Amino acid sequence: MHALEISLTAELERLAAAGLTRYRRLLDSPCGTRAVVEGRAVLAFASNDYLGLAAHPDIARALADGAMKWGAGSGASHLVSGHLTPHAALEARLAAFTGFARCLTFSTGYLANLAVTPTLAAGRDDAIFADRLNHASLIDAAQLSRARHHRYPHGDMAALERLLAASAAKTRVIVSDAVFSMDGDLAPLAELFALAERFDAWLVIDDAHGFGVLGEEGRGSLAHCHIPAHPRVLLMGTLGKAAGVGGAFVAGSEIAIEYLLQKARSYIFTTAQPPAVAAALVKSLELIQAGDARRAHLQNLIRQLRAGCADLPWQLLPSQTAIQPLMVGDNAQAQALAQSLWERGLWVAAIRPPTVPAGTSRLRISLSAAHTQDDVAALTAALRELA
Repeated sequence: MHALEISLTAELERLAAAGLTRYRRLLDSPCGTRAVVEGRAVLAFASNDYLGLAAHPDIARALADGAMKWGAGSGASHLVSGHLTPHAALEARLAAFTGFARCLTFSTGYLANLAVTPTLAAGRDDAIFADRLNHASLIDAAQLSRARHHRYPHGDMAALERLLAASAAKTRVIVSDAVFSMDGDLAPLAELFALAERFDAWLVIDDAHGFGVLGEEGRGSLAHCHIPAHPRVLLMGTLGKAAGVGGAFVAGSEIAIEYLLQKARSYIFTTAQPPAVAAALVKSLELIQAGDARRAHLQNLIRQLRAGCADLPWQLLPSQTAIQPLMVGDNAQAQALAQSLWERGLWVAAIRPPTVPAGTSRLRISLSAAHTQDDVAALTAALRELA
């Protein structure tokens, strides 16, 4: 072993001893509720494919047709030579769909979040106010900024108000997930917007897990909570979850988006996503907008799951979204429960620190409109048996 690797090995051994080693399972089938994983057929409750669009034939066809017409890659960043007609069409479609004046597309949600907060709050006289349970990409974005980083207890609007009132920052940026990825709960968006108005702050909302699922025609969490497309609001949405493809976008006012285009490093210095992906996403947006039946079915499945888990020794966290966390607590017990389900042909992810706080390991049950009532019944029956 090389001397440089000794400390790495020690840390890997520490992770293993604490039950925190992460593993990748290899899928031998497309993303879906019925999956073949390492040669084993399982019923999957482990993806973010909330509307069941990841393997939709119309989207796959649009992707293939896009590749045949526009090639496999964009060849450059958007600002050099990589901004193709499908990119422009997708951005216009997303802006109209979300109600904002303009948007930019990114290859990942991580890149989109890294673009926004450090660009808006770039100086030491600025301040960021962030929910303590924000996604890792939002935390990293705040740490990349030179601004002061204030974290308030999860969903605690009184604490946020005190922090804002005490701040003399030149620019204030409030940052929050809309739907929290490991708890499944919805941020108090109306209260966040009211505080942003009162203290003249930017409001940056990460709607990775609400876009396509919540709101009229799946327009997202802001629409669900009747928050307007206001100039102080920037909306980030990912396109690899409910949209079923990949990438992300940031929507905002004409001026705010132009500012990001000129200043955001993770936009300027990144190769644009393949144009065929943008073509596929235009088709995905059509299916999302026409997907009220899918969203209604998903809500029925959520109610069925919560009723079926009501008498278990492990409690579901209070969530009305597709993310249904079953709280276990101990790392080893969460892993053991997930393994027992796996042995019964049910794939549910065990989530452990550092993704969630110590002592709050859980199963993250992820529902999809592609699930059936029989699927949910099979999962609840297995959980009752294991209880």
